[in-house]
Amino acid sequence: MKDRLIRAFRRAQYAAIGAAIGAFVGGLLSRSTASTGAATGALVGAVIGEKRHSVEGTIKELKARDDEDEADGRFAGLRKKQAAADD
Repeated sequence: MKDRLIRAFRRAQYAAIGAAIGAFVGGLLSRSTASTGAATGALVGAVIGEKRHSVEGTIKELKARDDEDEADGRFAGLRKKQAAADD
């Protein structure tokens, strides 16, 4: 449940930032373009927020797997060889 809330807030945050940027750029041209730019910016921001969150989660998962492999002693043989070579 916590992950779903974090994902929703992150998506909303990026959507708000995208809407502000889109409205600013659209407002430079005309008043009606500002609302279109805000809507487009919000959509793009929400997509970026969703993709970025999923990529960060994947990276954390991969790091956790690496930590588990080291804790399991998968590379223990390599460490012993290096220790013997250092002596």
